[in-house]
Amino acid sequence: MVRASHSFLIVIGLLLASIFAIAAQSQQADMASVGKFPALESETLEKQAVQLPQDFQGERNMLFIAFEREQQRDIDTWLTQMKRYEDLDKGFRYYEIPTIEKMNRLMRWFINTGMRHGIPDKKARERTITLYIDKEPFKKSLQIPDEKKIYAMVVDRSGNVLWRASSPYDEAKGINLQEFLEKAAVIHPMAIPASPTN
Repeated sequence: MVRASHSFLIVIGLLLASIFAIAAQSQQADMASVGKFPALESETLEKQAVQLPQDFQGERNMLFIAFEREQQRDIDTWLTQMKRYEDLDKGFRYYEIPTIEKMNRLMRWFINTGMRHGIPDKKARERTITLYIDKEPFKKSLQIPDEKKIYAMVVDRSGNVLWRASSPYDEAKGINLQEFLEKAAVIHPMAIPASPTN
């Protein structure tokens, strides 16, 4: 009877170990499949040339990716919360990434000039990087299924997506982001300044 009970406990233990192993593998697969920011060249609205993702200034960089002008309202719901995360995590930075299909230099100048005049705050212009790109490979790399909503992603300077959400800010997303940053800041507490781009 004792031997039977012992065998039963061993079987249960092995079963639980298998379940935990499968769960861990699934979690690793999920983390490995959340996308990567591709290598791109652009400039901020302050006309500073940047090479992305390496010129993002934080250990953890929140990117607000939008495809339509009307989506700015959703981005604004996130922007009002950013100071709390900057205070929480000294390695945290954030950027707005308007994403537009490729177009000629004149049209890019026209759009950038309009955006520059529409954003009076210099720091906000420094964190706004408009992309004029072939959007399909970009969306595929970041696993963005459509352009109907905004995407909020935390990436490192290698472009690895560490955390992501979509649509307007809400408190559940905010708490989830806070928990992520609290854990991440323990491992990499300070941002290392990126080399300036000439």
